[in-house]
Amino acid sequence: MSKKVQYELEYPVRCSPSILYEFLSTPAGLQEWFADKVDFRDSVFSFSWNGSVEEAEVLEQEEDEFIRLHWKHAPKEEFFEFRIQISEVTNETILIVRDFAEKKEIADQSQLWDYQVKDLFHRIGN
Repeated sequence: MSKKVQYELEYPVRCSPSILYEFLSTPAGLQEWFADKVDFRDSVFSFSWNGSVEEAEVLEQEEDEFIRLHWKHAPKEEFFEFRIQISEVTNETILIVRDFAEKKEIADQSQLWDYQVKDLFHRIGN
């Protein structure tokens, strides 16, 4: 198995950082767009999709700025992260998704994120 590499996707979003952060960092927010069911306990999110459950530990977070999570089944150095930035040029809110995938799978994984983020934007009225 080849080593996974980090990749980054950027999505401009018309919404305040605080509203966006709620959708990225709370069980209720994540359940709106990311998974069928989301629970949170002791710094661990449990995500359910069609009866299958995956757990991700919160590694680090800063309100209205970012949340970094680690899938419990993944190697220690891998994570996925939602980061919120404000463009200095346009003053637009930008959602940055950082994740890991094998090089040949980055395009497919990016499409999956595109689909998920499109659902997120629909939920926040973007």
